Amino acid sequence: MQIREKDIPARELCRLVRRVLALPNPHGTEILVNSRADVALACGAHGVHLPGSSIPPKTLRSITPPGFLIGVSAHSLAELRAAEAEGADFAVFGPVFETPSKAANGPRKAWTACAKPSAPSPSRFSRWAASPRNAAECVAAGAAGIAGISFFRGTH
Repeated sequence: MQIREKDIPARELCRLVRRVLALPNPHGTEILVNSRADVALACGAHGVHLPGSSIPPKTLRSITPPGFLIGVSAHSLAELRAAEAEGADFAVFGPVFETPSKAANGPRKAWTACAKPSAPSPSRFSRWAASPRNAAECVAAGAAGIAGISFFRGTH
């Protein structure tokens, strides 16, 4: 699960992350912090999810504990390959469908990205601007999972 709060101060984000980490977690869900490796490390989160323009994962690894997950957003196949080469644990490719803030890559490009065996492990994951209408299509097409802010906020 990614805590994605871009508009709150670091101190408040840290309080939020610590509250989430303190919740019962019977399934062992890993908690990642969006963009803020400093907050993730300070709070003991399981990892961080970085924009493609961030510090390379290999560089960040020198200050992270073993098992700390580093994910990277990729908006093109070239960015996906760069995330792999830079040592990301996983990459989130997308968006596939049109969103209010980003142009779509399209299903064909996403399916190609998911099918490539060289994509970062443990998962080849596509961020599909999912809705109740297309979530099943995403999974059927080979995405390891879905993500969609409006889908989970109920604003679709």
